[in-house]
Amino acid sequence: MTVIGVHASHEQVHPTVLLDAVRRAEEVGFDAAMSSDHFSPWSSRQGQSAFAWSWLGAALQATSLPFGVVNAPGQRYHPAIIAQAIGTLGAMYPGRFWAALGSGEASNEHITGEVWPDKATRNARLRECVEVIRALLRGEEVTHHGLVTVDRARVWTLPEEPPLLVGAAVSPETAAWCAEWADGLITVNAPVEQLVKVRDAYREAGGRGKLHLQVHLSWAENEDEARAVAHEQWRSNVFAPPVCWDLDLAETFDVVSEHVSAEQVASVVNISTDLGWHAKTVREYVELGFEEVYLHHVGQEQRRFLDAFGEHVLPGVRA
Repeated sequence: MTVIGVHASHEQVHPTVLLDAVRRAEEVGFDAAMSSDHFSPWSSRQGQSAFAWSWLGAALQATSLPFGVVNAPGQRYHPAIIAQAIGTLGAMYPGRFWAALGSGEASNEHITGEVWPDKATRNARLRECVEVIRALLRGEEVTHHGLVTVDRARVWTLPEEPPLLVGAAVSPETAAWCAEWADGLITVNAPVEQLVKVRDAYREAGGRGKLHLQVHLSWAENEDEARAVAHEQWRSNVFAPPVCWDLDLAETFDVVSEHVSAEQVASVVNISTDLGWHAKTVREYVELGFEEVYLHHVGQEQRRFLDAFGEHVLPGVRA
């Protein structure tokens, strides 16, 4: 059965309020939740960016939902630290946690003061981190010298089964590369033809595990509000790579997005007042082969979205 989850956006919502939101998501019928691990929001208008790993422990304790997190090891985080974090949550909450690993964005990673590498180097660094993390989660002692350095590291508290390490990709090229090492794939909503290319690239390269999809959407009772919320909160997120990879400050994203129109935002956010349309759209994603779909209402107020989608969209998807 397809998992329909909710995305908990640390960049937009205070962690206490976000914890209440995932509790409510479980109450209204969502199957799971996920979040992204950011140091900085995409815009000063979003205004938050809590530490995802602390919050995940609280969220896993406060609900019975499974959770995932998107993380970029290698610069802001040493891979041994990520292995320890994954191992602890996996040990405490067996079968309820997965991590998606990506090559990161400068907006989060620049804080170390290190040079922001090119994409090829970031991918090579991520691949080293994946191998280090997997070895540590097997209980091995790891020493490694490369784009990352590890000296006799061992994770002492381990889960019985290592959590899944999912690959994060938005392009067919990266999806095919993820197939070499990942236990599944996560991408974001895009036109159907693009999603098909990403899906096929992963599967044709031998990619195993589930396909996950994060869906950005905006819903309100009237169209003007739905469009205004999306434009106010998400217009800094319309830029394709390499722009979204390489800009380093929320204030810079605000400057470059100053003249982004509501129509441009609608190209990356599913905006509609029609709950039946949202249910139909999610069903179409499921029919494309996405086995876990995570819905992200891009507004900061979550309760109305959760209640409306719990009552009208989830039953429509599962019918």
